[in-house]
Amino acid sequence: MASSHTVLMRLVASAYSIAQKAGTIVRRVIAEGDLGIVQKTCATDLQTKADRLAQMSICSSLARKFPKLTIIGEEDLPFEEVDQELIEDGQWEEILQQPCPSQYSAIKEEDLVVWVDPLDGTKEYTEGLLDNVTVLIGIAYEGKAIAGVINQPYYNYQAGPDAVLGRTIWGVLGLGAFGFQLKEVPAGKHIITTTRSHNSKLVTDCVTAMNPDDVLRVGGAGNKIIQLIEGKASAYVFASPGCKKWDTCAPEVILHAVGGKLTDIHGNALQYNKEVKHMNSAGVLATLRNYDYYASRVPESVKNALVP
Repeated sequence: MASSHTVLMRLVASAYSIAQKAGTIVRRVIAEGDLGIVQKTCATDLQTKADRLAQMSICSSLARKFPKLTIIGEEDLPFEEVDQELIEDGQWEEILQQPCPSQYSAIKEEDLVVWVDPLDGTKEYTEGLLDNVTVLIGIAYEGKAIAGVINQPYYNYQAGPDAVLGRTIWGVLGLGAFGFQLKEVPAGKHIITTTRSHNSKLVTDCVTAMNPDDVLRVGGAGNKIIQLIEGKASAYVFASPGCKKWDTCAPEVILHAVGGKLTDIHGNALQYNKEVKHMNSAGVLATLRNYDYYASRVPESVKNALVP
């Protein structure tokens, strides 16, 4: 019976299935060949048919099952009737079998805010860099990101025709993060992951100040956090406004659930209550380990330029 499970765990179990459905939509749009690209604010800020359909699917599926939720999606879409085939009603049973952390057991539906990025890494999606793409569903309570789901529609896409495409990672603070193998960068190595398409002098100055052994320039906030938890990068450094709350909410949870840390460039925690401005105007600094090493190297000129 659904009533025997807490609201939070039912929501996470549903979000898992809903994110998988969105991943299927993202793959289908490419397979059909018409991306339906629209430019939003500039040449690097794009929206595709996959962004639109995936958001309609996620937000409508969540709202039907949890009508009192506050749901904030990246895409500004007109209200319209959603095709029944976009609705996902399932839930991931393995999540329902997990205990809800006691501090969240009494949470009500109306206390939660869900931040949705239906397709993180849209520019890379349009360019065929498919491993950069994620679907992000983050869940916040009292302004704090507490649960999240990341679907990678194209995980394994270079592993040959017989490989199973896609995977879903999920986590809840106080419970853990699941669906991947935690790995750390070798001790003493400083590998920075940063933006591929939003470079600037500030971004470059901040990355250089970290004295990195290597710099990875990739798309998608979700993708960068996965690089941290899988030992491909030691810090995600983005000294610029441009990243939004729906980009960071779900990934932050996964990172925090395994002992990492994500803040703005000043070291402030990000806030996710429904009234908060959507832009992370003071950038992002995230690490799996050794956060203080990287935080101490952020230049004062960068901090002064980025106002929270």
